[in-house]
Amino acid sequence: MSSYLILIVDDEPDIRKVVERSLARDPQLATRSCASGQEALVAAAEWLPDLILLDFMMPAMDGPTTLARLRENPLTAKIPVVFLTARATSQELKYAASLGVSGAIAKPFDPKALRASVRGYLHDAQPSGDLGQHVLSDRASAAEQEEFRQRLRSDAAELDRLRARLRSETPSSSLLGELHLVVHRIAGAGGVFGFDDLSRSASALETSIVAAQSDGGRQGAVEAGLNLLIEGIART
Repeated sequence: MSSYLILIVDDEPDIRKVVERSLARDPQLATRSCASGQEALVAAAEWLPDLILLDFMMPAMDGPTTLARLRENPLTAKIPVVFLTARATSQELKYAASLGVSGAIAKPFDPKALRASVRGYLHDAQPSGDLGQHVLSDRASAAEQEEFRQRLRSDAAELDRLRARLRSETPSSSLLGELHLVVHRIAGAGGVFGFDDLSRSASALETSIVAAQSDGGRQGAVEAGLNLLIEGIART
């Protein structure tokens, strides 16, 4: 029995693990994972997958940049791509559609329903101007939730360190970028592992950080959101 080949590209190891495990339950879906856009360029050219699930925001090389590089290579130019995104706003979805991707799956997603979404894109992989947003609801196991909770403790320590810097120095693009990476991980994975309130708090903070990176202000909004997120982690 032939298999569909799915390449998963996400810098967050918890997300990769959940996606791999979900898709592995379908005997016709074979997966391979990459932690960065650069890795994905090599893997896609070697493996020639039927579909690429590509994280929209990653450090160094983000989803749109990776997509552009894939399109430059004749071997990978026509492979259908679906974005995984934690910030599935209408504006972001419109931008994604303009890049010619087949669709977008919003984080958090239901691991059980993910297979159906992937199957749908495999059978209808032509770029569409109206991207469907799959917002799903099932949760990870208790063991996975506890593992994620332990990781949140490490994230909280990092957020506290960055908060101290935010209070003692003028926010720089580098500092905001470091903060953005940690917050983005929580926004994307929090809901998948059953921490909806944290995911919402992180998403709101991510919006404030993006605004601060754009106009150089709004430090008060960033610090207020950061305080709420750290307090929320402490209560988990």
